[in-house]
Amino acid sequence: MSDTKEPRITTERRDHLFLIGLNRPAKMNAFDRQMLRELAEAYTAYEEDDQLWCAVVFPHGEHTTSGLDLGDVGPAVAQGAPLFPEGMVDPFGLREPRRSKPVIMAARGWCLTIGLELMLASDIRLAAPGTKFAQIEIKRGIFPFGGGTLRLPQVAGWGDAMRYLLTGDEFEADEARRMGVVQEVVEADALVDRAVELGDRVASQAPLGVQATLETARVAVEDGQQAAAETLLPKAAAIMQTEDAQEGLQSFLERREANFKGR
Repeated sequence: MSDTKEPRITTERRDHLFLIGLNRPAKMNAFDRQMLRELAEAYTAYEEDDQLWCAVVFPHGEHTTSGLDLGDVGPAVAQGAPLFPEGMVDPFGLREPRRSKPVIMAARGWCLTIGLELMLASDIRLAAPGTKFAQIEIKRGIFPFGGGTLRLPQVAGWGDAMRYLLTGDEFEADEARRMGVVQEVVEADALVDRAVELGDRVASQAPLGVQATLETARVAVEDGQQAAAETLLPKAAAIMQTEDAQEGLQSFLERREANFKGR
């Protein structure tokens, strides 16, 4: 029986935090076209809502994802069709429009191909012990086309990246932590709670400052440090004129927690 009427992606607002759940557990969260579209819709809703300041992506069920549902997605890709609808935020950050706000992702069980690429496109990454990662596309006659060949060498270094990209071998959470693919290894029963805890910490900061941090860091990685350096003072001057910057200063003088508004 088809499950196309069931939502592939769940969303939940918790104050300034946005939870995005991968929700096809009966198929190990394999990404079909419906799931890709709904993921883009969720990222677009997050980007467009000024009151959402951090997102957490997590899997429903035991596994993050078994990868792309090639039977459904493959023919469309072979014809050159985009993975995501035009005009929606690309969750992998490979084309415009791109998100400007932070994403934390938590992984457990199998996290294959597009799952690892979605992890690498996120900003803070957590995994449960024993999580199994792999880019196995070359075993299927193709190659990683969701950003894995761009970001894994950047994160893990050339040799470690090629070790896994060119063999399709799997690696687990401890190896992912060693390579910088994940920042924390957290017990499975506490994984999502820890991701939410970090998300709440990020969302409690000045959102415009957080976005400026992401923007300038991204420029440094993609365009070089000199290009990023040239943006720092103009960006700082603009941020310092915001209400949040004034609130930050006032809270410091009054020795209290700041109450940021995102403006």
